[in-house]
Amino acid sequence: MSMPGHGSEPSQAEDTLVVSDPLRREQDTHPASGPIPVPARPAGRLAWLDALRGFAALCVVFDHSSVLVLYRLHLFLYRWFDFGRYGVFVFFLVSGYIIPASLERKGSVREFWIGRAFRLYPMFALSIGGVLLLYFLGFGTAYDAQHDWLRSVTSWPAMIPNFLSGPNVPNVTWTLSYEMAFYLLLAALFSVRVHRHSGSYALACGIIVCAVGGKLPMGMLDHGRGIFGPTSVNIVIDLLVLAGVGLAVAQGRDSVLSHAGSWLAALICLFVLTVNQDGYPYPWSAYSILAFMFTGTLVYRAEQGQVGKVEAGMAAAATVTMTVAGAFWWGTRYPTWNLGTQWHYQYFTSVAGAALTFAVGLAVKNRRFPRVLPWLGMISYSVYMTHPLVINAYASIPALAHGFKPLWLQALLALALLGVIVGIASVTYYFVERPMQRLGRKVARRYRDSAESQRALGPESARAAT
Repeated sequence: MSMPGHGSEPSQAEDTLVVSDPLRREQDTHPASGPIPVPARPAGRLAWLDALRGFAALCVVFDHSSVLVLYRLHLFLYRWFDFGRYGVFVFFLVSGYIIPASLERKGSVREFWIGRAFRLYPMFALSIGGVLLLYFLGFGTAYDAQHDWLRSVTSWPAMIPNFLSGPNVPNVTWTLSYEMAFYLLLAALFSVRVHRHSGSYALACGIIVCAVGGKLPMGMLDHGRGIFGPTSVNIVIDLLVLAGVGLAVAQGRDSVLSHAGSWLAALICLFVLTVNQDGYPYPWSAYSILAFMFTGTLVYRAEQGQVGKVEAGMAAAATVTMTVAGAFWWGTRYPTWNLGTQWHYQYFTSVAGAALTFAVGLAVKNRRFPRVLPWLGMISYSVYMTHPLVINAYASIPALAHGFKPLWLQALLALALLGVIVGIASVTYYFVERPMQRLGRKVARRYRDSAESQRALGPESARAAT
């Protein structure tokens, strides 16, 4: 088995997560009129992104597992630092950096969405199925989905559950909503070739956080009745977003209908992101996250020479500053949220720490990393999506989850949990994720070959052939 950056396997750095999609290390062939040229990069140059993702995944696992084991250590550390928030913001920066590279390398919204679908949906569906299976077997919870199955199920198809009225199942899927929103916006901007103004988009999101972040409504569409009830809203939003993406995929490159589909999906998602976050995290969070993701994109553009590094650095610093300052401002104005001094410490250290970690990773990108970190980055999506199932099951076993345990036993249990999580994630990566990614590339290649054949035939011959 070859390690990422050291063999023939594609890196995970282009995947999401939390969050990205692997920037394939093999060279794709496209027609000259297709993709926007992206300078070739040596395979090892992406190991730093995988390493960041691997480390971020470990932080998220620690965040969720330390509540059950190492609880005293959890209480002590969380006075100043939130490992979960830190981990997901690192993921968001990595996604912002690498997803535009993926889209521009493909040069096609159709190929981009085919890759995203085969990359994300298999593990998304598997994790939901795993949660429900464990729930019916008596291990863990269904995250309140059992209270209204129809409302819950209808919040999942478009993969934006945190903007609809159903629960996030498993709980970590709230971040996928923001990832999907970023993909939709990026695809729409790319469709009309205004995607390179990343600094402006990052700064605009930061300004929104400061100006109106705390005033944005949450769950505004959750309180209707009858045909305007939450389930109906879920169905309509799902259909509009998926129809828009489907139109973009079906129509292919550079058609009016493809552009219309991309913008329909993006604007609908931007609307529900703005007014209908489902009570979590905070009103300003959506634009804080988008600000960070576009900051990651800005760094990528500076690395590619598309924008000056000094200009990019100033814009990135201003965006991070506005994001943190806006959260502090709105947090202090709404004491009913109980966002006291400890929360301010946690928020600053975790969000600013994520930005600093990304900057350090960028600075040492040409160095070799311990192979375990890029490997963890390769399986990080599986780690992220399966670890709540393991922790949920653990919490439902009284002999393990309850009662006093000495520190040495807690440490052993924490290591055992980590081992089980990594083991399961390895299995799902090698037997679910990787095969589905390969299938996605085959499907995308088939569409690409078909499109090239149609262009080669010419309009009249293509019509005759059909």
